[in-house]
Amino acid sequence: MFIVSLIARPGGLDASLVESLRNAFGGGTVGWLAPDEAAEFPVATRPADFDRVRAEVAEMADLNLVAAEGRRKRMLLADMDSTMIQQECIDELAEEAGVGAHVKDITARAMNGELDFEGALIERVALLKGLPESVIDRVVETRITLMPGGRTLLDRMHAQGGHCALVSGGFTAFTGRVAALLGFDENQANTLLVEDGTLTGEVGRPILGREAKLQALETITARLGLTPAEVIAVGDGANDLGMLGCAGMGVALHAKPSVQAQCELRVNHGDLTALLYLQGYTRDW
Repeated sequence: MFIVSLIARPGGLDASLVESLRNAFGGGTVGWLAPDEAAEFPVATRPADFDRVRAEVAEMADLNLVAAEGRRKRMLLADMDSTMIQQECIDELAEEAGVGAHVKDITARAMNGELDFEGALIERVALLKGLPESVIDRVVETRITLMPGGRTLLDRMHAQGGHCALVSGGFTAFTGRVAALLGFDENQANTLLVEDGTLTGEVGRPILGREAKLQALETITARLGLTPAEVIAVGDGANDLGMLGCAGMGVALHAKPSVQAQCELRVNHGDLTALLYLQGYTRDW
């Protein structure tokens, strides 16, 4: 048994669209998780034309298919940059260093899988050499904003006894603060090296990238006595693909095109509360 999920921006989900898809797919009774925003219905098998229909309705709603069994997950594993926050921290630091446009281009290409993540990170961090460490505080206070729905997502996961881990290819100077703001149980990231209050232009080794994120999923679940199938993971970049592919639910959130192409679950209209709808939670927070 599968669940067909439709999620749109608040007020943007047309009941007639939901009903027409239910009829086309031969689905069961429609359930509304949030009025005019999220709805779902069961189907016995994966519709043969699911991918075609998904593409046709993409401008109106996110259409996803999830297994009905084991739908509610016991652990959240999340990327940080452009996932739990709306920015890429290294891009914001680069703006302070006067090399913003150059670094943003490298970041976009790396997140789309066009560049080796580790090499691209080393190259970008080198351009931050000489920045005072205090610039990190200024960036956090003036440039970083949380992704909508993040607190709600973590609150609901915790209320159900879930564990929440933040695993980023960014930097501990940011993940520590974001984790504290949102209530993550733990966080992992790379370390910006500092000497005499100044960024050295180097990043601590080993570098946390795609393989390290996957390893974090395996290590944390083993420690908690869980399986990867009990995890919902979320990210947007190519370095997230390992953990997204291994988790029971791997959600590409406003992700790069190459990432979406490799993920079954995609969210482009909703915010982080979409991860709750995919698990079957109703909007009663």
